[in-house]
Parts: sequence; C-alpha cells; structure tokens
Amino acid sequence: MFIDRAKIRVKAGDGGNGVTAFRREKFVPRGGPSGGDGGKGGDVWIESDEGLNTLLHLRYNPEHKAERGRHGEGSNRHGKDGSDAVVKVPVGTQIFDAASGDLLFDFTEAGQRYRAAKGGKGGWGNSHFATPTRRAPKFHYTGRPGDDRELQLELKLIADVGLVGFPNAGKSTLISVISAAKPKIADYPFTTLEPNLGVVDLGDFRTFVVADIPGLIEGASEGAGLGDRFLRHVERTKLILHLVDVSSISGRDPVSDYEIINRELANYNPELAARPQIVVATKLDALDDPERLASLRDRAAADGKEFLEISAVTNQGTKELVSVVARRLEELASNGVDPVEIGDDQ
Repeated sequence: MFIDRAKIRVKAGDGGNGVTAFRREKFVPRGGPSGGDGGKGGDVWIESDEGLNTLLHLRYNPEHKAERGRHGEGSNRHGKDGSDAVVKVPVGTQIFDAASGDLLFDFTEAGQRYRAAKGGKGGWGNSHFATPTRRAPKFHYTGRPGDDRELQLELKLIADVGLVGFPNAGKSTLISVISAAKPKIADYPFTTLEPNLGVVDLGDFRTFVVADIPGLIEGASEGAGLGDRFLRHVERTKLILHLVDVSSISGRDPVSDYEIINRELANYNPELAARPQIVVATKLDALDDPERLASLRDRAAADGKEFLEISAVTNQGTKELVSVVARRLEELASNGVDPVEIGDDQ
C-alpha cells in the first residue's frame, strides 16, 4: 500500500538525575561529596533510506521514543547516556511541524539525517557544587526533559519524468511498456489510485525514472477527484509528459482535456505551468477522427510545446518517445535544472 502522509510523535529521552552522595570509605576520613552526574537522554533522528518508497510503516507506528539517560551514582559514577532512536523514511520525504506547518527538513538523497528531537541534558551530582566554603553540598540537579513534538511527514516522489492527464489517458499502459513497472490497467476511470514509479533503461548504464500520477480531473487543484493529494508528486519532476486521449472512446474533446489539465497544474503551482512539457497524443490505434489529432497538434504548437503521437498498445511511437525524453533530459541536465529545486515552496 502506498501511503504518502503520516503524522508521528517523537519523544527524546529525558536526562538522568544527578545524585547526592558522600564518600564513606575506610581510611578516608574526609571523603567529601561524590555524587555523579546523570546521563544525557537519547536523540530521535530521522534518516532517509533508498530502500523505502512509502510511509506505510509509520502510519501504524506513530510514536518513537529514545532511551532516557540513567541516573548518576555515588563514587562519582556518571549515569549512562540513553540510546538514540532512528526513524527511517523514503527519499523525497518532507518534515513539517504539525503545529505551525513550517517545513523543517527535506530529504533529497539517501543517507541524510535530521535530529527531530534532542535529548535532555543530565543533571549534575553534588560533587559539582563543592567549593572551599561549601565542602558538603547536599543537593543535586535533576535531568532536563527531552524534546517532545508532533511531526507531519509528506512524501513527494523524486522522478525525472511525470506522466499527467485525465483518467484512462493511457499513462499506466505507457509506463508498463517503456519500463518494468506493472501498474494495474483496466478500462475504467481512476484505475490508478496511487503513483507508480518505473525505471526506463536506455542502455550503456543510462536510465531515467518515470512517475505515473493518478488521473486528474477539472478541479483537481482544489481537491476534486484524487485532487492535490497527488499533484505534489509532479513538483519534483524535471519534465512533464502530458498524455491526451485522441480517440472518440472517451467522449471528451482532446483540446479541452489538454487545457483543463494545464489549468489545474497552474492553479496548484504556477511553476508547474512553466515546467518543460511534451504533449503526447495517445491511443492512435483507436483513432477514428483524424481531426481530433490535428486540432490537438495545432493547440500544442500554439503553446510552443513539442508534440508526439503514440499507441502504447501497439508500441507505435514509444521508442521515439523514449529517445525524445532522453534528449530533453540531457538538455535540462546541461542547463543545470534540478527537480528538487523546483516547487519546494509548496
């Protein structure tokens, strides 16, 4: 199950208490204070792991606590520090403060760490307070409490290419043809209920990652259909493939579909409207009115967008599509486009 949102509570360990103690050993007539300090409480760390692709494990395990520090002991023995707790998350996870909504950290690569809760300091034992005029202090400090906070975690998939379009535009079929991904494919709307990732092999150890975004409809930017729950996954992509069904089966106008999806992208985040986009006419095998294809081609040309025609079912045009996408990604890379830098203000 793909879960891209989870709220968790992190509690760092409290510091251990110091202790009041005095040396009472044989042959040590004036032993003096010997209370040890308490140990530091453990921290809670959040770490990105490339082996994860969902927040499912946190949905059902929302509380994470580090170990508290042990109390000090006599003979100036320091309490043991508490062990840290580590919470693993997928690359692409963003951490927000649940109360204020502030973005605290954004994991953009594997192995990054963020200290979500700091452990409390251990209290001082009475040996810390001995002075020439106060030789037998009978007090100590207690340990300080560790941080305790609620965090909202949100996952944004990191992919080179994002597939967008109306339900049943052929996105899942395309990603199953050009990559090893095996999404659910069926002849009804909203077959895809969660994003799918596929890796396209270009040979010579070159690849790019494609994200199949669940179908969008008018009003998606305001939550209609699957809504903005999945629109945020487009934000990290370098290139958008806008798939439009040109067959008459859908009963919709291709140009209208094209305009609606672009409008929803712009309403959600104006930067998405300016993202490099290739318009892809799909289902050529079922095309029964060439005028539908021609009108969409003219509309894309008017917007200055590259236009391609494919049939994923018959593989018509799919190799050319992969080649064009690879070329565009190389051009973007040479221009220094980073998918993580775009749309991170959302």
